[in-house]
Formats: sequence, C-alpha cells, structure tokens
Amino acid sequence: MNVALWVVAALLSLVFLAAGAMKLTQSKEKILASGPNMAWAEDFSPGVIKMIGTFEVLGAIGLLLPPAVDVATVFVPLAATGLALVMLGAAIEHGRRKEYPNIAVPVVLLALAVFEAWGRFGPHSF
Repeated sequence: MNVALWVVAALLSLVFLAAGAMKLTQSKEKILASGPNMAWAEDFSPGVIKMIGTFEVLGAIGLLLPPAVDVATVFVPLAATGLALVMLGAAIEHGRRKEYPNIAVPVVLLALAVFEAWGRFGPHSF
C-alpha cells in the first residue's frame, strides 16, 4: 500500500505542478485560448487564476518534499486534502457551467487526492 501511495503522490505532483505552473506563467487570455477545456477561466479574475495555480504548485510540492527530507511529513496529507478541495471546486465549476465531459478529470484527481490523504492520515502515515 505504501508503494501505491508513493505512486499516487508522484502522479498528483506531476499533474498539479504542470497545471499550476501553466496558470502562474500564462496570462488569462492565453489560458482561454489554449482550448475549450479552459473556458472556466472566463469566470475568474487573473488574480484568482494565479491563486489557484499557487495552491496547485504548493500542493504538488507538499506531497513529495516533506517525506523526501523527512521533515514535517504531516504536510503530505494536508497537501492532499487541499488538492482534493481544489478539485472539488473544479468539478463544481464545470458542473455549474454545464461542461459535463470536463468533470471527469477533476473527479479522478479528487479521488486520488482523497486516497492519498486517507492513506497518509491513517494506516500508512510517515
């Protein structure tokens, strides 16, 4: 189970580091132009988009860095919980916009983050 939790943490870190970096480095207009899956950005100010990106990058770092340096490992399940909340918000936003096909990815990432939080808060903590 510990190996599965490490794999999930690594996968989540890669996904959220890439997604967060994109939100932090690109303008709102460029994000909107990147495709129909990013139409949600219309509803948010550039500052909120940057904030979401910051949360995603910090969550990605929080999943891997604490156990890598063996300091404050309680941040791993906290980071996973935070990322789960971000994905819950993403799924709700896509549902509110009636973008039903776009709900699948946030729900899968939400489930993986909840699994990571459960495993690291509970039976397989550091």
